[in-house]
Amino acid sequence: MHIQVKDHSRSTGIADPEIGSGRPVVLGTLACPIDPAAERMAIESAIDAASPLLVTNVVHLRNYPTTLMLAGPGAATLPHEESLEEVRGTAQRAAALGIKVEHLRVSSKRPVKALLEVARDAAAGLIVFGPDPAQIGERAFRRAAKRIRADAGCLVWITPDGQGLI
Repeated sequence: MHIQVKDHSRSTGIADPEIGSGRPVVLGTLACPIDPAAERMAIESAIDAASPLLVTNVVHLRNYPTTLMLAGPGAATLPHEESLEEVRGTAQRAAALGIKVEHLRVSSKRPVKALLEVARDAAAGLIVFGPDPAQIGERAFRRAAKRIRADAGCLVWITPDGQGLI
């Protein structure tokens, strides 16, 4: 019996997946720095799945009617109140690895609902919920994680303090 082995790595018949061809990975935080474990999980998942990464910082839109009317929702939150530089750093580190990255800043009166809508609109394959639990408070973190687990239409990974992959 003769066995013939072909080296498929040199074959032109099999196309390599393009970066950005898979369903997006949404890395979400709630106006605070992203937990390092969540950042690592989102970046590695995007690389493994050849998917784009949506780094989404959802900011609670406070009720400042005059500010909203005169300057719009972007003026209602200052950059240091939403950890803009830290979240931007996450997006830059992912982009440096060759991942197609979008950095989204979303203002909403219902931040968790807004994060779920971003994932739904993007047809996400994975939501990585990664705010630093110490920054947003344990109770708020648990409540948000519970809502995301219940309402997400895709895989969900919660920062280790929030019980991991669901």
